[in-house]
Amino acid sequence: MAQELKLYEYFFQWIHLYKKDAVRPVTYQKYEMTYRQLVDLAPNLYLADITRLTYQQLLNDYAESHERQTVMDFHRHVKSALVDALEDNLISRDPTRKATIKGVQQRQHKIKFLNQHEMQSLLNILRLDEGVNWDYFLLLIAKTGLRFAEALALTPNDFDFAHQYLNVDKTWDYKSVQGGFAPTKNKSSVRKVQLDWQTVIQFSQLTKGLPEDKPIFVQRKVYNDTVNHYLERLCKKAEIPVISVHGLRHTHASLLLYAGVSIASVARRLGHSDMTTTQHTYLHIIQELENQDNDKIMKHLASLI
Repeated sequence: MAQELKLYEYFFQWIHLYKKDAVRPVTYQKYEMTYRQLVDLAPNLYLADITRLTYQQLLNDYAESHERQTVMDFHRHVKSALVDALEDNLISRDPTRKATIKGVQQRQHKIKFLNQHEMQSLLNILRLDEGVNWDYFLLLIAKTGLRFAEALALTPNDFDFAHQYLNVDKTWDYKSVQGGFAPTKNKSSVRKVQLDWQTVIQFSQLTKGLPEDKPIFVQRKVYNDTVNHYLERLCKKAEIPVISVHGLRHTHASLLLYAGVSIASVARRLGHSDMTTTQHTYLHIIQELENQDNDKIMKHLASLI
């Protein structure tokens, strides 16, 4: 069978059998992207002919036009399929063993987060006297650290103004044509996010009279790029570094860490599945804070005579 089955054909069968309806649609689309890349890069590579050399060449070809992290994701997808092929005796050995991951030099990305002064400068120019608009949307993400799709899915019913928290239990499927509510990224993403009194007052007034079970910010088809471009214009107007909407989420987390909030609390607020994700994402900040802690420790120990 392996003699007659091409790599991309096996991969297509594999994702359809093991991944379809087992992972979120957005994740499955990434597997489909890997499949299309295999068709383009190795249209004549048979499963039986894969060796460490041919597999490495496949990775190298892909790496010529992709960053290292993207190559790593591609490698993980294909490796998972080939490990199953090995278990099913379709191939005799693992061709992905000791594979070298390469990639083009990373493009310069937008800065990930703002400092407190820059964040305040952005908030100062938001227009919050015109009813529902993207300024309120950006304010909410800055104050809560919600993901883009989580913030889009919010309805007036999700606010508990009496107890000052926001109930996050769904997302908005903005990538599909029809839209609609969708599940959260993971179980940990279902959470209650505490709100400050100022945000409570602002949004209690904003949501008054709105349909209780309808998304506040979705009036028509929403594109992530549209909101990012709007935020870019605001950043330039405020004369601060340009960040993305997701950068507001990073800003929210980083400011909390600098304020002394524990990693565990920040992880819960962001809806991370575990603290490892938080530690990895904000490693540079955590290391900086640890250095400050070491200075405090040394000063304390030196005071003990």
